[in-house]
Amino acid sequence: MTSLPDWALDLGLRPHPEGGWYAETYRSQVPIGDRVSATAIVFLLMPGEESAWHRVRSDELWIHQKGGPLELDLGGSGERPQYADRTVVGSDPSVGHVFQSLVPGGHWQAARPAGDEPVLVACVVTPGFDFADFELAPSAG
Repeated sequence: MTSLPDWALDLGLRPHPEGGWYAETYRSQVPIGDRVSATAIVFLLMPGEESAWHRVRSDELWIHQKGGPLELDLGGSGERPQYADRTVVGSDPSVGHVFQSLVPGGHWQAARPAGDEPVLVACVVTPGFDFADFELAPSAG
């Protein structure tokens, strides 16, 4: 197990099925159909960790919080992910980072630290996240 940075120890993080560490920080009480209107988590990836290709039903907004930059890959909305685009979510727009990036609902996504620092992002999902809507990519082969 990777040791979490001191600044992350009080966040209540637990392992996420896609990889990395997370804690839910917000769940709206406003309904939209069969879901709440929005949810939010903090999500931490350590150097060498990756978020596996996955998708959720709803839009997901990734927002940089702390640490190094994050490479966020998009893989389309087909049956399997096919790399389409990479965004670097970070704190330095002078080198091409964006502070936040949207993954449209139903699109494959994967992430990893862009360097050798841990990275903490917030992820806001609307309509709200439910594990019933979470899909890991089929394994290759």
